[in-house]
This record gives sequence, structure tokens and C-alpha cells, in this order.
Amino acid sequence: MKKIIFSAKLVVVCACMMLASACSDHEVDPNLGPYDTTDTTDTSTILSNYNEQYRPQIHYTPATNWINDPNGLVYANGTYHMFYQYNPQGNSWGNMSWGHATSTDLVHWKEQSVALTRDELGDIFSGSAVVDSANTAGFGAGAIVAIYTSSDTYQQQSLAYSTDGIKFTKYSGNPIIKSTSTDFRDPKVFWYAAGKKWIMELATGSNHSIELWTSTDLKTWTQMSTFTSSLSACNQGQWECPDLFPLTYKSQQKWIQLVSTNPGGHVTGSSTMYFIGDFNGTTFTADDSYSYPLWLDYGADTYANATWNNINGRRIAIGWMNNWNYAGSVPTYPWRSAMTLPRELSLIDYNGKPILSNKVIPEISSIAGDWRNINDGALGNADAYEVQVTLPTSVSWTITLSNDQGQEYSMTYDAADFRIIADRGSDTGSCSFSTGFAIPSINMPLNTDGGNVTLDIFVDRSSVETTTDTGSSSMTNILFPTNIYNHISLSGADGSIKVRSMKSIWK
Repeated sequence: MKKIIFSAKLVVVCACMMLASACSDHEVDPNLGPYDTTDTTDTSTILSNYNEQYRPQIHYTPATNWINDPNGLVYANGTYHMFYQYNPQGNSWGNMSWGHATSTDLVHWKEQSVALTRDELGDIFSGSAVVDSANTAGFGAGAIVAIYTSSDTYQQQSLAYSTDGIKFTKYSGNPIIKSTSTDFRDPKVFWYAAGKKWIMELATGSNHSIELWTSTDLKTWTQMSTFTSSLSACNQGQWECPDLFPLTYKSQQKWIQLVSTNPGGHVTGSSTMYFIGDFNGTTFTADDSYSYPLWLDYGADTYANATWNNINGRRIAIGWMNNWNYAGSVPTYPWRSAMTLPRELSLIDYNGKPILSNKVIPEISSIAGDWRNINDGALGNADAYEVQVTLPTSVSWTITLSNDQGQEYSMTYDAADFRIIADRGSDTGSCSFSTGFAIPSINMPLNTDGGNVTLDIFVDRSSVETTTDTGSSSMTNILFPTNIYNHISLSGADGSIKVRSMKSIWK
């Protein structure tokens, strides 16, 4: 049963974790709190009204069942394709397949039939997709080729192809890269025009490295190099979900390497870090001017961030809005997990160095109402909304979102440390489903200069995504208030507040 889904932009960042029993690309550590792997309830025949408690109203969710990593992000013939890790048989991790949704604007999504399901080589783990315009693989000019990890006793790489973007045929020669490793996954493939060849990146999990491979036909691959980090803080958990792409900084081309790590993220559990450097067609070399990890998002709930292939002139990312510490326990039904809003990436300058900016894509305005100034703190009864707050950076202050049940989520700016501290404690709403969920201190540096800062805050029924207006820093956290926060208050400083409602993508 498929549904029309209207979703809104998002971008994202990445982080992974070690688990004790096979779970997605990850393994679950029983010491990290409750993780429900026993739920085998088949929710695939349940009719969703997209109005269940906690159901996101501007974020992509499937009608039913479990999702995690976005996969196979590719733009073809006017359509954005988003595949993702999916359990077609239930609301917990398992039976890993590629779910599929399509969009023409990155805001409104249509859920398609499941694209790839388990076969004799194992589960269908994370991967990517490309448009083979020159027919290098022989499946037809313009065919969409999906490259993914087949996971069973070992993790090996396989491919499938589609001439219509909906129905996929698995390649008879799978696996295209054989392996006897259990830490060898998440292929990200892209066309490197300067070398007239395909590049594949593969993550090695607890080995903390990214292997770079090359091919001219998408079928036969040769390893070129390996990227590692000398920073011990970057090597705390499994490395997963690599993504390598170029951006412009001061009229020069730089390359960005995304790596999701879990556990060992910025907060706890899962996060996405990035490296800035250079790629010569064979080797990625990170700049040595950074002595600390760079994080795509400083919240608790962005992981497996990936970017779309085949979009000219823009680099747009989206991530899984959850955390392996409690992903299997969040109190949602008949679906579990959402994607972040898509975000546009660019390089901006901070303290004389480039950092990655990520802002919610401007297409979000297509479902937004008019801006109105807030003087009494009342945000209205919207299904979701964006609130914009401008405050000074010279003094400390607190922004508090609350609802009529007295539940609240606060963000406090510490002027001495130039950072925002979010309190996702027990007062935010439901937290008892996991001992690791309530976190009273989630820190985000502003990474920006000036006497004032403007925050864009996107509030949905079960999430708050906060970015600076330049995208210099972002923080994504899921929450489960009884009802959406509908009031805002400021303390410590005077500031301006305006809000615009977001139309539910389900109505």
C-alpha cells in the first residue's frame, strides 16, 4: 500500500554505532539501553491516516514500518529518487530492503513499491545510485544503476539497474566486489569527469577507514587508495556511510568527505562528521589545519547523511533523523523513524578556514504561510512551523518552546563559550522508552561572528531542527511532546521573533 507523501527539505550529517546483534549496517550494544528487536508485527496492511500521535507533518516517513539510512539518492529525468533502508515486514529493524520514494521538488514525496529485497547473497544494506548516461555498464543509456552492500556471512558489493526508475533487475554477476569481511559496506559511487571514470567509496566499520575504488563500467573495480584520520577523536566508533563531493571555497575547489560514526558521535551514539581536503582522482587528503572533528550537525539525531547524485550546481543532503542508542524504542506506530529536512550544503569562511554550511532548502517555502511577528509568545495551532529568532551574542539568554501540557524544550546561549546548550530532559515529553534518551545538555557552537545571531527553528510534532541563518551550525533533536509546542518565551535578553506555519504534507 503506497501513499502520497509531501515532505520538506533536509540535509544532513552522519553517525554510526556498534551493536551486539546484526542490525542494519550496525550492531547494537545492549549496554546502550532498550532496543526493541523482538517486534515482528506486520504493519504493512495497516492503513495510516498520517495523523497518528508523533507523526511528522513536514518530514518524510513511510506509511508503515521501520526505516533508517537514506540510500541511492539520485536525480533523473526531473525526479528526485530517495531509497532507504526499510523493513517491509515490520516496525523494527530486520529484513533489510530498499524502500523508495520519489519527488519533483524535494518537498512532496510519493512512496513507491519496495525496490530491492533480500536474496541469496543476504540483506540489502546501504548504498548509492547513479545515472549511467553514457551506458558504460551496458544496461542502457540513462539507466539508473544502484550499488549496494549484500550482507550475509560477509559484506560484499552488488548492483542492480532500472530503465524506468521503479523496477530494478539485479545484475547476474553479483557480487561485483567479493569479500570475506564483516566490515565492508555502504558504497557511494559517483562519476569523476576529470578522469573519465567511476569512483566508489567503501567504509570499513571498526577499522576506521574509507577505501576508494575505480571502474570504467560499474562492474569491474580496482582499489586505488585508503583514507584514514590521525585524530583519535575521529576513531571512536564504526565508520559508515561515506560520501565524497566537491564544493567551491574562495573560487577554489575543495572536496568534502562525510563519514557517519557510531558510537562516538558529538553527543552520544550516532553522528556525522566531515573532513575538508583535496582529491586528485586517486587519493583524498584531508587538510591538516583541523585538530578536532568537524560535525555536520551538533544534535543527537542526524545520521547516515548522504547527498544526491546528478544534481548540477547544488549539493543537497538528507539524513536519518534518529540515533542507534534508542532507535528501536521510540514510541511511534505504525512507522518508526523519519528523514530530516533536506539541506543545501556549501563552504563558508569562519576564522579564516572553510566550514560546511547546511541550511534547509529554500523549497520549504512552498508549504509555508506568511511571516507574522510574535509579541505574546503564542505560536498558534499549526501542524508544524518555522520560527525565526534574532538575539544578541554579547549576553546569555534562553529560548523556551512549550505546550499546554507544561512540556518544554529549551535552548540556552552561553555567551562566555559562544555556544547553545539544548535541554532535552524529562520535561520535553515522553522519555521513559529509553534510559539514554533524556539528555539535559546538547551543545552547538555558533561558528559565526557578529553582534547578533539569527536562528531558524523548524518545529514538527516530534522534532526540532535549529540552524543559524547562515547554516554555520545546526542541531537536530527528536522529541515526543504530547502535543506540538505552541508557545515560545525568551529570557535574559530582548530579541525579535517571527513565525510562519507549515502546511501538513499529509493534508
